[in-house]
Amino acid sequence: MRWVGFAGGVLLLVATLLSVVGTLVVPRGIDSRISRVCERAVDLGFLTAARLARTFVRRDRILAWQGPVALLVRLGLWIALLVVGYGLVLLPYVPGSVAHAFSEAGSSMFTLGYAAPTDGRTTAIDYVAAFTGLIVVGLQIGYLPTLYAAFNRRETEVTLLISRAGVPAWGPEILARTRFGIYEGDPRPVLDELFTAWERWAAEVAESHTTYLSLVRLRSPRPLSHWLTSLIAVMDAAALHLALMPNSDPKLSSRLCLRMGFVALNQIGRAMRLPVRDEAAGDEEISVGYDDFAAAVTMLQSLNYPMERTAEEAWPHFRGWRVNYDAVALRMCHALDAPPALWTGSRRWPSTPMAPIRPPAGPLAARRRPPEVPTP
Repeated sequence: MRWVGFAGGVLLLVATLLSVVGTLVVPRGIDSRISRVCERAVDLGFLTAARLARTFVRRDRILAWQGPVALLVRLGLWIALLVVGYGLVLLPYVPGSVAHAFSEAGSSMFTLGYAAPTDGRTTAIDYVAAFTGLIVVGLQIGYLPTLYAAFNRRETEVTLLISRAGVPAWGPEILARTRFGIYEGDPRPVLDELFTAWERWAAEVAESHTTYLSLVRLRSPRPLSHWLTSLIAVMDAAALHLALMPNSDPKLSSRLCLRMGFVALNQIGRAMRLPVRDEAAGDEEISVGYDDFAAAVTMLQSLNYPMERTAEEAWPHFRGWRVNYDAVALRMCHALDAPPALWTGSRRWPSTPMAPIRPPAGPLAARRRPPEVPTP
């Protein structure tokens, strides 16, 4: 039975080390069952805790801990599995009880030295165990600066979008704010700059968030701000512009932004193991209804936003763009418990979509501006 344990220990060590190297070293998304089980367990615990919160702000404060806790739990799980693996490997060579083998494995992994090896074979195994423990902890320590550097780059553009789209971000709000409070002239240069920046942002996020999947659950410092709802808002703004002003610039940058955003959502959705389709049928229904779309167009008309089509004429074109990313975007918002922004679907807890909070002055001050974050 000790040799059976030895074989099981070798398999456990190989699986754990592959998970460590695949997660922390290999520059691509590696599907690790250990990491997946750990993240699901942590997610279940935080979902249970978040349901007890009565306001979104409190819920967001709870969920803000989920990403960091998942990192620490995964590190602890790796260390525990390695101790168990080396304990099983030591079973045939360590005389006495099974507990002594695991005690020696733990002493070696943490370089404590209180359990001395008994012969040359156990000495070699103990040295390898000590080296493995140092490497795993060192890799995790080196992993965190890379992770948070990518997080900071992501959040820079998300923060910049707050003045353009409000919080929580909403696509029509981006177009509306080119007409008040920020820029009173031709909105096209502003939109061109925005769509170009977010095309590059989406490409970088697609690369970083599929390589380091832990990033998807690291939430923004501000409760109603979120990288996913921000991306959806920019894509909706690009789709609205193309639907309402098909012959006006920025045509190229808006199309490229939509395409890169669609690719980014699909890649991250696959990494999260969500159902993703490469192409959607153009005649499919989307989560945004015509009445909601027409209300957004009416709001833009009240601001004298330039338009070449009516709401009825633009609707099929907007739906044709939105259908490409509608399903995967809503699944991701649901899975990540993003702020309940308009046009982003339901959440895993009861919620009411929130309109963007607007400045106290300006042509749109009459619209709803709650004195505090509303309770879903």
